[in-house]
Amino acid sequence: MINKPNSNKARLRRHVRVRKKVFGTAERPRLNVYRSLKNIYAQVIDDTAGVTLLSASTLDLKDVEYGGNKEAAREVGKLVAKKALDKGLKKVIFDRGGYLYHGRVQELAEGAREGGLEF
Repeated sequence: MINKPNSNKARLRRHVRVRKKVFGTAERPRLNVYRSLKNIYAQVIDDTAGVTLLSASTLDLKDVEYGGNKEAAREVGKLVAKKALDKGLKKVIFDRGGYLYHGRVQELAEGAREGGLEF
């Protein structure tokens, strides 16, 4: 029998390790990323109060045909930046959620930076 490593279990371990250091406050909330096969999701979270301040995903975009690609991820980054600036949030802490900073996660971060967020 072949033992294949569980990549999501390894990601969750990495996520716990990252979350020991990354903590969102009211002044500088945490921008969290979740990546599924078909979509990508982003949330801005205040960890001191334990509330989600805003969220955006490829499901919110009207003109995107498929949400699992890099172009859609960049648009989600721009959308979350626009929503954050409307709420008066300019600085955030980026939480990659245990994913490698590559591909869709990187595109979301660059889209958020293009939209005006600082991290």
